[in-house]
Amino acid sequence: MQLAVELPEDIAEELRAKWQDLPRHALEAIALEGYRSGELTEWQVQRLLGFGNRVDTHRFLQQHEAYFEYPRADVEQEIDISRRLKELHDSESRA
Repeated sequence: MQLAVELPEDIAEELRAKWQDLPRHALEAIALEGYRSGELTEWQVQRLLGFGNRVDTHRFLQQHEAYFEYPRADVEQEIDISRRLKELHDSESRA
């Protein structure tokens, strides 16, 4: 989908002078607002902005102070999985 936005020419010129690539800046603003509001996922931001990997996506989000909200239940699940994997690794190392 293509999106056209009409701006008064004087405002467009001022923004172009500040941001150089006005269409890219507008796209990034949409991605950031979508991510902050929870309407877009990290993966969708990555696709929207054409980043090749999660590292670039994370860097972009961090530069714009758009931090991921990681639910406590997910953190606890990650910790539990890590513990179990470590236990499995330790038991295999002893064998």
